[in-house]
Amino acid sequence: MSEIKKLQAPLTEADVRSLRAGDEVLVSGAVYTARDMAHKRLCESIEAGDKLPFELDGAIIYFVGPTPARPGRVIGAAGPTTSSRMDPFSPKLIANGLKAMIGKGYRGDEVREALKKYSAVHLSTIGGAGALLSRHIVAAEVIAYEDLGTEAIRRLQVVDFPAIVAYDCYGSSVYK
Repeated sequence: MSEIKKLQAPLTEADVRSLRAGDEVLVSGAVYTARDMAHKRLCESIEAGDKLPFELDGAIIYFVGPTPARPGRVIGAAGPTTSSRMDPFSPKLIANGLKAMIGKGYRGDEVREALKKYSAVHLSTIGGAGALLSRHIVAAEVIAYEDLGTEAIRRLQVVDFPAIVAYDCYGSSVYK
């Protein structure tokens, strides 16, 4: 059995290159939430040369639209959404410094090529376990696109957030 690797966001090139498909990881630090509409706006901002709401260099984006927080909690259930929905946008974000994404399910050919070309990874976590995953989120703050409601971009502070390297920067995948 392999050792669980601890990752601290933002990620470095060395962090990414140390990971292999199938590695179990625990992520700590700042992670940003974004789904379809937020991804579209981020890409439009890049194309327009506008400043982004957070630094992409070394960043991790979690594909999640959390539910409202119950009293005494910082966030509601926070389970991953289907990763392939972000495929039209991910290559541009990866090319601009994004080092990791967290979601569930397969990624398309263009995303897998971008992971290799720009040295990034895709992490998967368990769908249907949003309430359990939310226990690893110790702070949450909306930082952009508040009009998108649950799909607004949030900066999450996570501690030992569990995931598996689904696609590494060498072209390997747990899905093969």
